[in-house]
Amino acid sequence: MRVVGENFEPKIVSLREALALADQFGLDLVEISPQATPPVCKVMDYQKFLYEQKKKQKDIKAKSAKVVIKEIRLGPQTDEHDFEFKTNHAIRFLKEGNKVKVEVFFKGRSIVYKDQGELMLLKFAQACEEAGKLEQLPKLEGKRMMIVISPKK
Repeated sequence: MRVVGENFEPKIVSLREALALADQFGLDLVEISPQATPPVCKVMDYQKFLYEQKKKQKDIKAKSAKVVIKEIRLGPQTDEHDFEFKTNHAIRFLKEGNKVKVEVFFKGRSIVYKDQGELMLLKFAQACEEAGKLEQLPKLEGKRMMIVISPKK
C-alpha cells in the first residue's frame, strides 16, 4: 500500500510496515483511497481530524442566515387603525430581516367576502413595499387567505 503523511515522503510498503510507521509517529493509519492500485493510506491524528471537521461544520452553521417568519392575522373587515398598527409591526419585522406571513382569517359566513380579504392583503403588501417585496400572491387555503412578504436586502 502507498503511505503518505506530513512528516515523510510517500512510499509503498506492506500493511505491517505501514502500521509500524504510524505507531512510530504515535498517529493513526487511515485508508483514503481503497480503489487505487496500490491502496492509499495516510498517517494522521484521526481524532484531531474529526474535531477540526466538526468545528468547520459548526462555523458554517453559525454563519448561515436563519430565516424567521413572523405571522400577522387580519379579518376581512379589519378597521383602518388596526390595519395601520399591524402594518407598522410588519415593517419593523421586515427591517429586522424577518419574513412576514399575513393571513386574513374568515370566520363563519365571512368567507363570502373573499374579494375584501384579497384587497386587504394587496393593500397590506403595498403599504410594506418600501421595506419588503411580495413573495407570494394572495392564496386561499381553507378559511385563510395569505401572502408572504420577504425583506429587501
